[in-house]
Amino acid sequence: MFRGKKYKDSVKLIDKSKLYDADEAMKLVTETAKAKFDETVEAHIKLGVDSRHADQQVRGAIVLPHGTGKSVKVLVFAKGAKADEAKEAGADYVGEMELVQKIQGENWFDFDVVVATPDMMGVVGRLGKVLGPKGLMPSPKAGTVTMDVAKAVKEIKAGKIEYRLDKTNIIHCPIGKASFGDAKLLENFNALMGAVIKAKPSAAKGQYLRSVVIASTMGPGIKINQAKLG
Repeated sequence: MFRGKKYKDSVKLIDKSKLYDADEAMKLVTETAKAKFDETVEAHIKLGVDSRHADQQVRGAIVLPHGTGKSVKVLVFAKGAKADEAKEAGADYVGEMELVQKIQGENWFDFDVVVATPDMMGVVGRLGKVLGPKGLMPSPKAGTVTMDVAKAVKEIKAGKIEYRLDKTNIIHCPIGKASFGDAKLLENFNALMGAVIKAKPSAAKGQYLRSVVIASTMGPGIKINQAKLG
């Protein structure tokens, strides 16, 4: 893979054989984010669990102290008073069956998060095959199936993120933008790690945190000493 001069310069700042403390890593990730745009910083957390087993799933949601730096479009499936509440809270799209038809018929996905009231899940369930693979299916665990749609919308707009395992037992989550600076990124990172550690399944055996790496969009990965995280 071709790597540009900026990337190669960034790599020189990082000792690949070293496990960095979280505060050191945040300083490095801001130093190595050299693109012309404000890069997103992501955490990649490999866990010692087997996501094929239901009792070893790790999934949840957390409001990052400083948000993600990204404006998020929220779609809400609700009706009546709940639809009004969602609109007042700042939801970008609110509706019922007409939104299902728009997604199915027009392959429309101009949204980042889907929220639904429990009574709408029968309707939303028809979209399982298209929303599921994109990680957009609402779930009670993530707080996106709820009667309190106003609270859900406000939290998502404030920087609530969902974390979940992929098929290789890794969680990929944004923790902010490079422009946040190392102190805010560290606070967001610590909030995410605290939630992931707290979500450890009782069925998980052996070492839970296998590896933790952070990287900006265009920058190299920086390994964090997971033994010091909990």
